[in-house]
Amino acid sequence: MNETYNDSEKNINVICIKWGSGYPASYVNKLKSMVKRNTSYEVDFYCFTDDADGLDPDVISKSIPQIKVKPNGCFRRETAFFSPNLGGLKNQRVYYFDLDVIISGNLDTLFSHPKDEQFYIINDWASKGDMVGQGSCFSWVISDKYNDISSDYEENKSTIDIKYGTASQEYLSDKIIAKQGHLNFWPEEWFCSFRFHCLPHPLLRYFYPPEIPSNPDLKVIVFHGYPNPEEALEGRWPDKKKHRWKIWKKLYKHVMPTKWIAEYWR
Repeated sequence: MNETYNDSEKNINVICIKWGSGYPASYVNKLKSMVKRNTSYEVDFYCFTDDADGLDPDVISKSIPQIKVKPNGCFRRETAFFSPNLGGLKNQRVYYFDLDVIISGNLDTLFSHPKDEQFYIINDWASKGDMVGQGSCFSWVISDKYNDISSDYEENKSTIDIKYGTASQEYLSDKIIAKQGHLNFWPEEWFCSFRFHCLPHPLLRYFYPPEIPSNPDLKVIVFHGYPNPEEALEGRWPDKKKHRWKIWKKLYKHVMPTKWIAEYWR
């Protein structure tokens, strides 16, 4: 008898992933605190990691599922999360958040939004045609239905790496579209990009700090690429040196100290 998805679980399952030295444990703890402060639901918060040192006691630490090949960059996220029975959560819905997001509003309607077993994701701001999901927040029901996202990468890593490079969210989007025919996007007003929606015009970045869009429905501010929340809070854009001969890039990659981040990112 096949097990079926049960949407009446008492607790909400929120997951994240931390590997290597890219982000310290404090990013996990802050994400957990932001999520729990911004919902009336009881939350079980999971971190899939290769180093649980420094995580708060109420973070449920799980090992990152192993696969047969070494994932290319962010493909570690896709290959790990779609292996069988992730963290013992089979047939349960999970909500994934990147470590470098800021929760700025209540999440209750996000957690109650999925009404079926399908996959939900942000509509990517940098892509056209509703064919690419932005991978900073997505949700799905853990089941065998998605196992081939991992197994396909294991069996065809070289081909996939050539086709997608480091574009793991494009790979994930293509796989989901192949399964359900389209991508289900979260409501647009729930998310914004720090780079696209908070930073002033490039010519004004030396005079004005970033601002949160005046949107009462905003829930999550996504930091993709640079700067991350810590860098933006301090007014640092860390990758300028590699553009030493590209004056325009050095000029527009500027952020003033963004003090309001401290209000949320804790």
